[in-house]
Amino acid sequence: MDGDFPNEDMFPAEEPGPPRPKFEPRFRTLRPREMSVNGAEGDVKPRKVSGIRTVLSYTGIPPSWLDKRPKLPSRNWLIFLSTVSTVAGFYIYDRQQCKKIKREYIERVKHLAEEPLGTLERPRKVTVYGAKWPGDEDYDQSLKYFRKYVKPVLVAAAVDYEMINGKRHGELARRTADEIKSRRRLAAGIDSPSPYTEALPTRLPPDEEYKQELAGGIVIVGRPAFKEFMAGLQKGWSEGLEKVDAEEDLAQELSMDGRFDEPEVPEEGIAVEATAFTPSPIVFSPLQHLNQPKPAKRSGENISSSLNTPPSTIPLLPPLLLVPFIDYIGFTQVPLMLWDFFNQRHKVRAGARAAYSLIIGETRPFDSPSAETRLFTDITTPDNEAPSSDIDFDRSAEAYYKRSTSALAGEIEKARTKFYEALPAKLATARALARGEREYTKEENERPPPSEMELRAERLKKELRWRRDLEGWEIVKPATKVAWDDRFKDILRLFVDPPSETEPTLSNDS
Repeated sequence: MDGDFPNEDMFPAEEPGPPRPKFEPRFRTLRPREMSVNGAEGDVKPRKVSGIRTVLSYTGIPPSWLDKRPKLPSRNWLIFLSTVSTVAGFYIYDRQQCKKIKREYIERVKHLAEEPLGTLERPRKVTVYGAKWPGDEDYDQSLKYFRKYVKPVLVAAAVDYEMINGKRHGELARRTADEIKSRRRLAAGIDSPSPYTEALPTRLPPDEEYKQELAGGIVIVGRPAFKEFMAGLQKGWSEGLEKVDAEEDLAQELSMDGRFDEPEVPEEGIAVEATAFTPSPIVFSPLQHLNQPKPAKRSGENISSSLNTPPSTIPLLPPLLLVPFIDYIGFTQVPLMLWDFFNQRHKVRAGARAAYSLIIGETRPFDSPSAETRLFTDITTPDNEAPSSDIDFDRSAEAYYKRSTSALAGEIEKARTKFYEALPAKLATARALARGEREYTKEENERPPPSEMELRAERLKKELRWRRDLEGWEIVKPATKVAWDDRFKDILRLFVDPPSETEPTLSNDS
């Protein structure tokens, strides 16, 4: 047995050398048991667990979530949270103030809606005028402003309203002028009222209708609507009473310019002398139709000169409520849009205050400079130094028009030139196809070209729109002054802010 195991002599003893370095761990290992203070090994004392933590531990929540301690977020999270909370705070505060202002004004006037009204009686009614803002394709912006900020207080006071909007420049002025002429024709006995409206049980006599209209009012939103309303007012009380069909007159005028005349074809066998022909440049101008012969007047009506002459005095108009309005459009006005988004309370206050002044009914005469003052000012004083009056209502809003609106006349002239350059080729194609001189091509079968009648109708439609747009822009552009007639001085009145003692007490926050 001893031979099976190696002898100690077989393994020589190791030679003594330098001592090996003792290995020390870099990190202290955590042990389940630690030495107590007196050196004896003892158990770790368990940490006390609250009752809430004990209950939550049985709900399936991971224990690591329960052991987490709150700590400050990182720098990026602090920036994000502070930015979001600031923006949300501005928005929430502004909307709360909007509700507060609207509620206080509604509480002030809602008792008027509780007053009894007869079965056939009508509530107080106002007419609201809005116009297209220059450069904005959405023509309804001014009336949107009315519906959002002015209408709630009027509805709370049971005030009825009718909205009239101009979709293109000049449309509101034409509508106002036509309405005034219709009333003048009724008053002169040229036209008779409709038998259907006369048969209505709610129909009032003309004098009662006029009194109720004066008890209402006229709301004009924005500078463009004010200019068009005054231009239509002047035109309606200055022109004759003949009914004029603008489309028919324009069609007669266009038929005499030779655009659709047939080209002269020389007969066979007759030599035609070749002459040098230099086409004269065609210059299109919005005033070129003034030099052309005017069509003869239609003799369907015989109106005496005494009735056709503009009256020297004008009946009273309902009081005017002028509501300032600015439509921010364009890239350069983005900062103003952002400021306006977080300050809606100013619009709510202005709209509610305007509606409240209309409901209270305090008015004053329209302030306008005399004819001598206007003539002297136009000659010697710049526009920015002219004395202010009610004619200058919301004049500062014209500074917010887009710059591209000043090129509207040039754009219309370019469109007109392009149309007339392409017209001869389209007309030749239409006539060749109509006479059977050639067959339809594959493209023409899929999309038939317009006929001569369609080209005439298209030209009439485009010319009517171009001329009306130019006429409307001449009314609303900043360089044009508000139309004024000295006869308006005694018939126009304005709603004013109510006295301070009857006004709701509101916080004047910025």
